Amino acid sequence: MTKQVLVTGATGRTGSLVLKKLRQQSDYFQAIGFARSQSKVEELFGSTEGFFIGDIKDKFSLESALKGCSALVILTSAVPKMKTPPSPGERPQFEYEPDATPETVDYNGQKNQIDAAKRAGVEHVVLVGSMGGTNPNHPLNQMGNGKILIWKRKAEQYLIDSGIDYTIVRAGGLLDLEGGVRQLLVGKNDTLLNNPPEGIPTSIPRADVAEVVVQALKQPDARNKAFDIISKPQDTPHAEVTSDFAALFRQTTSGI
Repeated sequence: MTKQVLVTGATGRTGSLVLKKLRQQSDYFQAIGFARSQSKVEELFGSTEGFFIGDIKDKFSLESALKGCSALVILTSAVPKMKTPPSPGERPQFEYEPDATPETVDYNGQKNQIDAAKRAGVEHVVLVGSMGGTNPNHPLNQMGNGKILIWKRKAEQYLIDSGIDYTIVRAGGLLDLEGGVRQLLVGKNDTLLNNPPEGIPTSIPRADVAEVVVQALKQPDARNKAFDIISKPQDTPHAEVTSDFAALFRQTTSGI
């Protein structure tokens, strides 16, 4: 029997990868996308078949989309925009649209999704977040004064407190590179960020994050865990490409 999964933020760069990977495993999953822009769905997927067009601020559209789903993957996130091109030598300044701030999208929008999932009887929520949430002074929090990592952490805690089984994947810096060719490393509470092993970059390909999400939906050892994840650079000497995801999930502990 296939597992019906709703993927929100399905037209984002990571969300679209997750949805495509789930649809490639049609024996396991019936994957449904959720997005705001019909034109973007058509651009990326060719048609809106298998999609709900809606807004995470609208609880009713979420409830319709989640009907019959046993799992939810949350990949929505606020995105800052550059105010104006910077002058030579100056740093760019960013801002958020008034109705698309981190508080609106990453906290209230995710709360709406979690509440709707609970009402729909969803059994498992996979939430993709970001490393850096333990540092209030992280540069991402300063961007547009949006405090995005703080709001993400609040939403994560809301999910944990909801009573639904969860997997929270806090990714390092996202790379648009090939997946499946690196060793993945997991940690907790920014230990990898603050003290990266062997001084490696605290980054990971989006494709690897997408694979972790798919595997989290399949592996019992991923349930009720929150963890950070990065990758060793490709071709790192003595690194072993991660293929045993059950073993990877067993390396991390329960709770936030």
